[in-house]
Amino acid sequence: MPSTNDLRRRIRSVKGTQQITKAMKMVAAAKLRRAQQRMTEARPYADALTRVLASLASRTEHSHPLLESRAGGRSWLVVVTSDKGLCGSFNANLLRGAERELRDEAFADTSIVAVGRKASDFFRRRDWELIHEERDMISNIGPDDGAKLGQMCIKAFESGQVDNVWVMYNRFINLIRHESVLERVLPIEAPKVETGTDQPAVDYLYEPDAEGLLGALLPRQVEVQLRRALYETSAAEQAARMTAMGAATKNAGEMIDALTLLYNRTRQAAITKELIEIVSGAQALGE
Repeated sequence: MPSTNDLRRRIRSVKGTQQITKAMKMVAAAKLRRAQQRMTEARPYADALTRVLASLASRTEHSHPLLESRAGGRSWLVVVTSDKGLCGSFNANLLRGAERELRDEAFADTSIVAVGRKASDFFRRRDWELIHEERDMISNIGPDDGAKLGQMCIKAFESGQVDNVWVMYNRFINLIRHESVLERVLPIEAPKVETGTDQPAVDYLYEPDAEGLLGALLPRQVEVQLRRALYETSAAEQAARMTAMGAATKNAGEMIDALTLLYNRTRQAAITKELIEIVSGAQALGE
């Protein structure tokens, strides 16, 4: 049985850990509000851009290189994780899913673009080719980070270096739930026009022409899709960290209660033992 001094030191240590996890939970909650606001503000723009592309694609016969499907199997997989840990299984589940997808025949010739320190460290120790890494992007997402990734992918696609570009990230659902998502970035899937309306189709005059609009909007769609993946990952990471630190704080409290109970029992046993020794000594002297 440990001594009372050992138990006191352990209780102080657990209390210090509890204060750290409680502070980390509060910091994650503050960061979550900002990340969630940024993600929510980006969604209407992405949805509106998709609707505009769908309307434009349905009214023009022009094509664009970013829409052309290719028979080759050379691919890039952009894996987006966090830069830091202490967020439960947030990164582990995503990386296991990415590894499972990469072992499929459809991704036989695939290179990795790692966004986030955890993804970079993971794929540095694996056999897949790591062609690009952004180790500190998620901790401080800038307004041009999505555009930078998008332009890099577009340049590789248009030059023929790759035939497909995919992105895998954690989509924010709510405070206690997120899900891993695998989406194709390039070639862009032609948006579908909503059907079921009785209104006749209306043609428009384009300025500049429809082909020029496609050339301007399609690269923007790639950038928006990658920027959205970054924002979703940032919000989901803070939610996962807040949940994990809340659970750690609760577990620390339960451990403190158990150690305090053991400490009281140990101290009481020591006091009882001393009393028994005193009484036994007094009886021996009396006899």
